[in-house]
Amino acid sequence: MNDIFSITKGQLQDILVEAGIKKFRADQIFHYIYKENIWSWNEMVLLPKKDREILKGLLPIYIPEVADRQVSEDKETVKLLLRLQDGQTVETVLMKHDYGNSVCLSSQVGCAVNCAFCASAKNGFVRNLTIGEMTAQLMAFRKYVTSELHSVVLMGTGEPLLNYDNVLAFIRLIHEKDTLYLGYRNITLSTSGIVPAVYRLAEEGIPLNLAVSLHAPNDRIRKKIMPIAERFDFDSVVQAAQTYFEKTGRKVTFEYILIKDVNISDACASQLAQLFSHKNVLLNLIPINDNYDVGLYRPSATESERFLTYLKRKGVNATLRREMGSNIQAACGQLRIKRNS
Repeated sequence: MNDIFSITKGQLQDILVEAGIKKFRADQIFHYIYKENIWSWNEMVLLPKKDREILKGLLPIYIPEVADRQVSEDKETVKLLLRLQDGQTVETVLMKHDYGNSVCLSSQVGCAVNCAFCASAKNGFVRNLTIGEMTAQLMAFRKYVTSELHSVVLMGTGEPLLNYDNVLAFIRLIHEKDTLYLGYRNITLSTSGIVPAVYRLAEEGIPLNLAVSLHAPNDRIRKKIMPIAERFDFDSVVQAAQTYFEKTGRKVTFEYILIKDVNISDACASQLAQLFSHKNVLLNLIPINDNYDVGLYRPSATESERFLTYLKRKGVNATLRREMGSNIQAACGQLRIKRNS
């Protein structure tokens, strides 16, 4: 069964016509849902009552229940634990920036990639999220936190490119003028490096921002902390990202978790400089966050700054990520399945 948050206006029109409801009602319905934030058929009073009764059965409207809500000390990060219709839960995070509010979405319940530094896979992979469940995460923030959304990052729980069809349909849906009308350049997809899917994405013809989880300067280290590197080696990931840039014109960001005694040596910095010096990429350095006993540790601020300074001196376009939400376990690598009884 479809839900209202999974379909385009054109698909809704087809459903209405088949149900004997006038096609133009789709305009009213989408206006109620996406412009007025009304998510109850009973409150859509411009629709005839008989139409509303039909639609209740055809297209259920379900906003996930907030099982838990946490706000960071600086009030700039809000994390929601959302209970889905089948009882599974996902975490999703809103971050307040100078340029607007950004929502970090989950694309799966759990994760199968199981990077050593990330909590998201510690309870295993459960299932993909539907198109509607991804859209509903945004709707939950509009309902419970704020209606002002500037951008979306698919960096929550799960590997988006292992849920490719649903993720791409979701991205196209929220880009539509009749829905959230979010520009593709305001949407970032993060991947651990599913190489065939990156090439497929490059052919979609949509200028998404792509962030690739690199986290090491070579295969030897990457395989120690990212099991997915056994399937897709370092060089193939970097080449896929280069092809994405060539096809789309969108600069690729390489995410690089800084882990003490693992990937921040002078030799690591030198290898990264050889790869990315004066290249049209961004290397985003992220000190590992305190994280559910994963057994990996954060470098000192001095070590992180030294690593950054070396790279910049060698001509690498590198930044040290501003941290948000770590005190509520909402920062990079901290999201995971939770269940509240």
